Amino acid sequence: MSTRAPRDESLREQVYLAIRADLMSGRIAPDERLGEERLAQAHGVSRTPVREALARLQADGLVQRDQNGLYPYRPRLDELGGLYELRILLESSGIRRVLDGSAPVHDRDVLGPELDSWYSLRKQMPDPDAGFVSLDERFHTALLAASGNPALVDALVTVNAKVRPVRMFDYLTPDRMKATVDEHIDVAELVLDDRLSEAHDALLAHIGESRTVVLERAQQALSMAAMASAVRR
Repeated sequence: MSTRAPRDESLREQVYLAIRADLMSGRIAPDERLGEERLAQAHGVSRTPVREALARLQADGLVQRDQNGLYPYRPRLDELGGLYELRILLESSGIRRVLDGSAPVHDRDVLGPELDSWYSLRKQMPDPDAGFVSLDERFHTALLAASGNPALVDALVTVNAKVRPVRMFDYLTPDRMKATVDEHIDVAELVLDDRLSEAHDALLAHIGESRTVVLERAQQALSMAAMASAVRR
């Protein structure tokens, strides 16, 4: 049983969210070392919640370590095209293997409850938040898992981990949150209605739109971070 008090847990979460917001907004320059003492002073806390926040952010992929310490992760945009191409190949393969008879039908026990959770989200739309990416990944892995090939799912999980720090940029505005929820529901309903050709097209359009938004916002974040770094010099 954890001995941490609820107040301590709340403080740790607040520090984590605050530093994450600074990283994603570009308020922390890409070449700025993330020193525990300086961050603790900036947020008015001890080094312990900062240390735990940085560990979580490193696990998220938003912070990376080199020989001099921890620094913000900044995406290499030239790598994202290939990763998105692989993601599209994996996810579309799930629907195609049912279309071509490699799998009988999508597993309703897997996809049905997932669809129900997105109905609930549409009734009570969450505020924009980068952490929404975890729910988005859950939907896409569930959709692929319902087609019955665990190896495809394992490969998608690996790709998701590599693009997650950039995909977080897709959930910073209400319009993108709403579009994601609506499009997930549309794709899942089409699959469960056995309208697989339409579902395949809808899935590709959904991923393609997300890729466009993510690349644009990642580029903007890189530009903002570069400008902030230049001002400090």
